[in-house]
Amino acid sequence: MTLLWIPLLTLLGVLIPAFTTRRGRGFCTLATATLPAMALLLTLSQVPALLDGELPRIALPWLPSLGLDLAFRLDGLSLLFAILILGIGLLIIFYAHFYLAAKEPYGRFYTYLILFMLSMLGIVMADNLLLLWLFWELTSLSSFLLIGYWSHWTDARKGARMAMTVTGAGGLALLAGFLLLGDMVGSFDLGVVLSSADVILADPRYPIMLVLVLLGAFTKSAQFPFQFWLPHAMAAPTPVSAYLHSATMVKAGIFLMARLHPALGDSELWGWLVTLTGMATFLYGAWFALLKTDLKAILAFSTVSHLGLITALLGIGSPMAILAALFHILNHATFKGALFMSAGIIDHETGARELGKLGGLRRAMPITALLTSITAASMAGVPLLNGFLSKEMFFTETLNTALLGGLGWLLPVLATLGGILSVAYSLRLVHSVFFKPAKEAPPKSPHEPPRLMRAPVEFLATLCVVVGLFPAVLATGILDLATRAVLHEPLDFHLAIWHGLNLPLAMSLAALVIGVATYGLHQHVRRFARQFTSVDSRRVFEGCIQRLVASTQTLTRQLENGSLQRYMSLLLSAALLLAALGVVQLPELAGSKATQSLDSMLLFGAALMIFGAIGTVVTHRYRLISLLMLSVVGLVVSLTFARFSAPDLALTQLSVEVVTMILLMLALFFLPQKTPQESSAGRTIRDLALAGTLGMVVASLNYAVLTREIDSIAGFFIANSVPGGGGHNVVNVILVDFRGFDTLGEITVLALAGLAIFKLLNRLRLFMPHSDGEGRLWSPDRYPMILTIVSQALLPLALLVAAFIFLRGHNLPGGGFIAGLITAVALILVYMARGVDWTQARLDFPYQPVAIGGVAIATLTGLGSWLFGRPFLTSAFGHFHIPLIGDIELATAMLFDLGVYLAVVGATLMILANLGKLTTPHRPTKETPGISRKETLLPPGTEASPPVDKDAPAITDDKAPQRPSKEKV
Repeated sequence: MTLLWIPLLTLLGVLIPAFTTRRGRGFCTLATATLPAMALLLTLSQVPALLDGELPRIALPWLPSLGLDLAFRLDGLSLLFAILILGIGLLIIFYAHFYLAAKEPYGRFYTYLILFMLSMLGIVMADNLLLLWLFWELTSLSSFLLIGYWSHWTDARKGARMAMTVTGAGGLALLAGFLLLGDMVGSFDLGVVLSSADVILADPRYPIMLVLVLLGAFTKSAQFPFQFWLPHAMAAPTPVSAYLHSATMVKAGIFLMARLHPALGDSELWGWLVTLTGMATFLYGAWFALLKTDLKAILAFSTVSHLGLITALLGIGSPMAILAALFHILNHATFKGALFMSAGIIDHETGARELGKLGGLRRAMPITALLTSITAASMAGVPLLNGFLSKEMFFTETLNTALLGGLGWLLPVLATLGGILSVAYSLRLVHSVFFKPAKEAPPKSPHEPPRLMRAPVEFLATLCVVVGLFPAVLATGILDLATRAVLHEPLDFHLAIWHGLNLPLAMSLAALVIGVATYGLHQHVRRFARQFTSVDSRRVFEGCIQRLVASTQTLTRQLENGSLQRYMSLLLSAALLLAALGVVQLPELAGSKATQSLDSMLLFGAALMIFGAIGTVVTHRYRLISLLMLSVVGLVVSLTFARFSAPDLALTQLSVEVVTMILLMLALFFLPQKTPQESSAGRTIRDLALAGTLGMVVASLNYAVLTREIDSIAGFFIANSVPGGGGHNVVNVILVDFRGFDTLGEITVLALAGLAIFKLLNRLRLFMPHSDGEGRLWSPDRYPMILTIVSQALLPLALLVAAFIFLRGHNLPGGGFIAGLITAVALILVYMARGVDWTQARLDFPYQPVAIGGVAIATLTGLGSWLFGRPFLTSAFGHFHIPLIGDIELATAMLFDLGVYLAVVGATLMILANLGKLTTPHRPTKETPGISRKETLLPPGTEASPPVDKDAPAITDDKAPQRPSKEKV
């Protein structure tokens, strides 16, 4: 369980800033750093177990049917990245405390930062491919929030959108690759995948899967040609750049390639794709880093270059190349994190990042100049610093690989060229800012930052020096664990400053000397670069997005012309095509299974249903008649369910039919009494042909299914209804036990729909029509006495029936859903008979808590099974003897059914009762000359309404829409 606490503590840390912001900035910073610091200590506590050869793992079932488990591991590779994520993350938290302005919402910033930290920890510790992908997408979301933190700045919004689009698209490709990979090995368990290299490489789908996985890795790690998003992400605050784009987010793709190297890396295709992509990115980033004039842009392109270097090493794939890649991951995180924070200090204290506005700062900021010089020298590969060691190992591996055959000399030449450019842009960065005289004064008077703001940079710069001087002491242990995790075997190596006079050393010295000369000729380099047309990747990206949106709008306008008939015809045509394809593929329509014989009642019911359906269509312009015809169809469907031994469905259909009729009557009251003819003769013929053809094809398909033996899961439910769910009513047991999660989702959607409709109808202002379609006024007797008396007598009887239906539902036809509809119908009948004012005075409680409480009860019932170590929504049942009642069976499913009952009652009444309020005297007023604002303007021919109860809701808004004419709504 210790392993689970590492991401769990970070998850809890996401909530800390929200509760500590009001206590002050310093307290919020310390509180935010507490839980990540504890997670770092727990991570380091696992090192002895790793040194002993153990592999800490934990797996909890989550969605076993999908192969998704909450599984985590901590091997050497995870340890390396977890230390970087948590350690540098803590430095960034303290650095941001001084960097962000006091007026900025730092609590929100810390929340986003810890959320990203959690996402990265999830990626590196995940022991399941699908879980890894979930955290992968969470990094895209959280980085979007961080990059767009300064949302008032258009560059931040566009940079965040660009990063989200590119990495999100790569995430979809990665998901497809993971699904293929899991299908190849038969599991998404990472341990199984990593041990199935032979199976994966022999599968014919390996090339497609590899390309998809690499697309995900390349987009996240800004590899060519997807590198363009990373420089524009520099619109984020500098602490974000220092964290996301040096130590964490852009390393996610690198981690993925290292993690899957044992399973995917032993192929020529891997070597070519990964190595050449890495080398192209290495040179591309180095070249543009030399040309940029913005501090963060220089560092962004240098990050792209170094990520390409690491990718090329992973592509070469030899054991020492893997070691060099892991070593450079560690080194790059230290010197690049420090350089980004130094750039933030310069910007913070001078108000400028452009090299033209900076210069000669070594006198005003001597300590910052020293720290920046050390870390930039490490980035350039100067001896005695950690960057020199890993870059020299890179040169060595380019010399030893046989990847390009006879053109193998090309890789070390390109590597040296990249090293030259790296020295040149590193030297330019330091010299232009601290030593070269400034062309103009910066906006602010430069000075050293607060001591604690500089402390994280000092710590990382010290690591660059100490690791460079004593690599065997400080880096060997963690690199040994990391390489063992990637190679699945120990690697014998020795890190040292001096390896004698050899070709890699000559390449390093050549890169240093020529790099210095290249910077000396920088003006000529820039003059050469100006010969080429400059391309703004952000404009290209935005142009592509705009063209995509325009194309989508054009297609939408062509398909969506505002005609509901056209939409339905397209939908039904697609359904007709799919159904017809299924029928055509059958050798013969009828199967070997005999059908039931027809009797007169079945034929009469079918004829009555056909009559009702056709009558609904023919009389659709006369709403009341059409509604009666539609009710005939619903009633026959209910009787059909009862005829074929489905009483639960019959009761449900009948209850739903009543509620639907009431809903339609209330809604249609405000629509025109009679609508004009709108369909032309040609369109009518088209609709008749489409409906008739679709009906015949679907009937043919149904007949083919009914006359064939099919394997059904009904037998499983019938056999397990009593022993597994404790109920004889198979339908109810399915709803509350076997498929209880589906039912929970359905009542949640129902409650949300009820709340949405309640908010939509709340205080809606509509005028009532004062007459029917023939001009006859409505009856002044709004509440007939017969209806009032009948409803008063039926209410207790209906509630008794609802209780009976509810209690018997687990063993006999019934249940919470049907009982809820019966209760709702009974209460709505009282509303209709007595009116809203009279009913609300006696049912003085809101329906929203009823629906929400129902969902809560159902959810808590499911959660209760966890207390006993059972899966979510597992039912418990037993037989008990209760005094005065006798032997009875009780099941927790009844509590779940109670939740269903309350959700149905609350949601239905929220909809129908509030829709019914629109027909009450609470109508809006409108200003008319000579009429007081408080007077109600009644439609012609109606009597004044009785006084309104003072406790009933009143409408106070004076503005209201005009009453529509009879022709238009």
